Amino acid sequence: MTQTSPFDLARFRPQHFQWNQEGRVGVITLNRPERKNPLTFESYAELRDFFRTLVTVREIRAIVITGAGGNFCSGGDVHEIIGPLTRMDAAGLRNFTQMTGDLVKAMRACPQPIIAAVDGVCAGAGAILAMSSDFRLGTPKARTAFLFTRVGLAGCDMGACAILPRIIGQGRASELLFTGRSLSADEGLAWGFFNRLVAPETVFAEALALATEIAAGPTFAHAMTKKMLHAEWNLSVDAALDAEAEAQAVCMETQDFHRAYHAFVAKQKPKFEGD
Repeated sequence: MTQTSPFDLARFRPQHFQWNQEGRVGVITLNRPERKNPLTFESYAELRDFFRTLVTVREIRAIVITGAGGNFCSGGDVHEIIGPLTRMDAAGLRNFTQMTGDLVKAMRACPQPIIAAVDGVCAGAGAILAMSSDFRLGTPKARTAFLFTRVGLAGCDMGACAILPRIIGQGRASELLFTGRSLSADEGLAWGFFNRLVAPETVFAEALALATEIAAGPTFAHAMTKKMLHAEWNLSVDAALDAEAEAQAVCMETQDFHRAYHAFVAKQKPKFEGD
């Protein structure tokens, strides 16, 4: 991905996914509907690089990721990824698995909250993209499958063994990762994978509305919440309390904190600027 310094978002034209900006919300659309929006070597890399870039993009305050044509993402393309992987040497395979993991790292490290709008097929690496997002809105047609065992691979792909149990619990994650079976939309809602289910024709609009609401909030504080939600997986409760005390004190130094106070005193709604 070609990048100027600073990054010129207005001129950004990705080659392997569709990008739109709706106010302060960025929309990523996986756009190969004839194949149910599979990923390729190139789209993995471009998504990774773009999420890394978002660390420096202040005008985008939330992200929606979705798929075109009634499906979210069918995972790695069989002909463009799976086939070539069977012919790679050990070094090539490790370069690939490191790259895919780096995409998840980039999603978790970017300060903008990410909302996945999931309809239809959400499988393999597509399920990982949804899992790695901060919110997941699904439809009754959503079918989520971590189907790595179906192709002779382990369930420990792109952080699934670390992240999925924290969303739905160890036993439920074990079932999905060992069997590769599809998680129905109703199960996904009951298990906490989906935040809510909405109609297929409104899932994108609802995801965009949620992202717009988040984007109107205190951007610096939201980024801190995302950072601490991720960081505190590895902390004891006492260490987490100390880390949160420091994080919240930093947020109290922001102008948004002062704006919120003055707006409350004036009985007005605060207008957050992200500083």
